[in-house]
Amino acid sequence: MRNDDDAKISEFTKQGLSQTTAQILAGRDIAPADAEKFLNPTLRQYLPDPSILMDMDKAAARIVDAVEAGEAITIFADYDVDGGTSAAQLIRWGRALGAKFGLYVPDRVKEGYGPSAQAFEELKKSGADLVITVDCGASASEALTTAADIDLPIIVIDHHMMSGKMPPAYALVNPNRPDDTSGLGYLAAAGVVFMLLVALNREAKRRGIDDTPDLLSLLDLTALGTICDVVPLTGLNRAFVAQGLKVLSNEPNLGLASLAEVAGTNAPFTTYHGGFILGPRINAGGRIGQADMGARMLSSDDVEEVTGFATELDRINKERRHLQDRILLEAIEMVEKIPGIDSPNGPQVICIAMQGWHAGVIGIVAGRLKDRFNRPAIVIGVNEHGIGKGSGRSMYGVDMGTAIIAARAEGILDAGGGHAMAAGLTVAEEKIPEFQVFIDNCLRESVIEARKNSALKIDALLSPSAVGLDLIKEIDRVGPYGAKMPEPLFAFADMRITYAQRLNGGHVRCAFEDGSGIRLAGIAFRAEETGLADILLAPNPPHVHIAARLKENTWKGRTKIDVQISDLAIAD
Repeated sequence: MRNDDDAKISEFTKQGLSQTTAQILAGRDIAPADAEKFLNPTLRQYLPDPSILMDMDKAAARIVDAVEAGEAITIFADYDVDGGTSAAQLIRWGRALGAKFGLYVPDRVKEGYGPSAQAFEELKKSGADLVITVDCGASASEALTTAADIDLPIIVIDHHMMSGKMPPAYALVNPNRPDDTSGLGYLAAAGVVFMLLVALNREAKRRGIDDTPDLLSLLDLTALGTICDVVPLTGLNRAFVAQGLKVLSNEPNLGLASLAEVAGTNAPFTTYHGGFILGPRINAGGRIGQADMGARMLSSDDVEEVTGFATELDRINKERRHLQDRILLEAIEMVEKIPGIDSPNGPQVICIAMQGWHAGVIGIVAGRLKDRFNRPAIVIGVNEHGIGKGSGRSMYGVDMGTAIIAARAEGILDAGGGHAMAAGLTVAEEKIPEFQVFIDNCLRESVIEARKNSALKIDALLSPSAVGLDLIKEIDRVGPYGAKMPEPLFAFADMRITYAQRLNGGHVRCAFEDGSGIRLAGIAFRAEETGLADILLAPNPPHVHIAARLKENTWKGRTKIDVQISDLAIAD
């Protein structure tokens, strides 16, 4: 059980909360005294003074200076959802004050992650007076040195881990810079940008600019960047996402509304819609399409332009899935051939490489390998010049970003960085074997410890008769769910499999029945990949114990509860 502290659960129920709600809260280490604040997260409760971030006031003053002077401002953004939503927030803020900000998003394959000296030189030649990097730049020392040499002021807004000497930026706002004491290192870049917007509005009002933008209308963008960057949904992030999902469901950004329409999904929106429907489509442009398409769609108020972007991103996303599935199959085959992969003494970090793997999808593949093999995974695609571009995904308790920075400091990697749960790198092909040894040695002990604690944690044992819309409402009340705030997982004991049908994509639609004849409808996503299909589709299926999450599913006006299978165990 995730938490069986009866005394703590009792403290919650004394506040009028149901037993189920109390169990969910207790299982997420929420103190009974904090229940009301946790269940009703607002910015008023959680938003601190943005000045607690190093260089924030300096950055805000310089940007307002540039707006008032009519300087040419360019936003240099990363190509993922966090970068796109960060850029769109700033561009929309500037437009509301009559300023037109430029946008530069590097091509993932041709330019790679983050700013380069060449990119800054090109921006200088094109007339940029000020560049604001978002979701990148904190580790771009060479590029920032070049910018200083050519007298191009750079303001860095980032959240990635940093090490070594502080780069020569005009201002560097990053809660993860070594000397920052804000305690906001868990924010995504989109959250740091929202903090910047608060500081910008305050600075503008201080100068007599009263007609400042309504920042609450931008919270759907803040929320989406936070969800898709898989940062912890705790503290301020929880308020960003809870309030941002309300904006997304009621008065969303034009680009997000158009994207939801082409994806065939409707409000009310949850973290699932952000992370698995909207986010992947925005990311598709940066992965295998036009790098700036997502940011441009989210920044635009031109209906025809936005509709075109949304339609194209949906098409590219389908293409991305085909490419990803092919590489995933090759990667799984390669991992299964690694000597000792199933042994406790074998490698604890998956690190594989192959010629021709597309840099735009290796991060997704790494995430799938991490889930399948229950250990951190790094996937490297090597180009025709012998340069490997890698992407890694980690597990809770294993800080991959710090390990990648250490490998770069040792001279093994040409470039690299990230945060605890995800990282990117560049490595010469001949150094990949050395890196494989280094990363496994570096993370081995923490992976072993993390895997000991990775067993499924059940929130409550339920009878099928308890499953209904009232229970769903209780579950939703404790949300939003995401990183460090897992959706409740329930157990159902000794269930008979009454129906199972294979679906496209390796999923299995299924149904179960308990001893009294009460039925549950369910689905096991990626069942073929996880091995659950072998149990569900067996000619004489056994009775099983089920670990599952519950989802409300509305189709053609009819609402039902789906049991989404996480795992099965054969009942004795």
